[in-house]
Amino acid sequence: MAEHLQSGKQAEQLACDYLQRQGLKLIQRNFHCRRGEIDVIMQDGQTLVFVEVRYRRNDSHGGALESITSFKQSRIITTAQHYLMQSGWSHNCRFDVIAITAGTADKIVWIRDAFQLN
Repeated sequence: MAEHLQSGKQAEQLACDYLQRQGLKLIQRNFHCRRGEIDVIMQDGQTLVFVEVRYRRNDSHGGALESITSFKQSRIITTAQHYLMQSGWSHNCRFDVIAITAGTADKIVWIRDAFQLN
């Protein structure tokens, strides 16, 4: 597996482990549809959480959080709507972001409710 893909998978695993330690329950990883992909889907109580995981080796080309453009948000929202129709989920949902910057100790930033369903 290519190095950048390997580190992306490791970042997703790190994010899942971190969120599970915070009490969230893993529902699905890497949900795909024609419109896009959602990295991780978790449940936080009665709330379904769509998680975008962003990994950066360093901040030289901008940080992980800055890499989530309005276009990327739109694709995630569209994909989430597809998931919601397919799953029949009828409770609340939200969009979270886990930003990971590599280093001697990986730095994890968790942004709850990072953007809204329009």
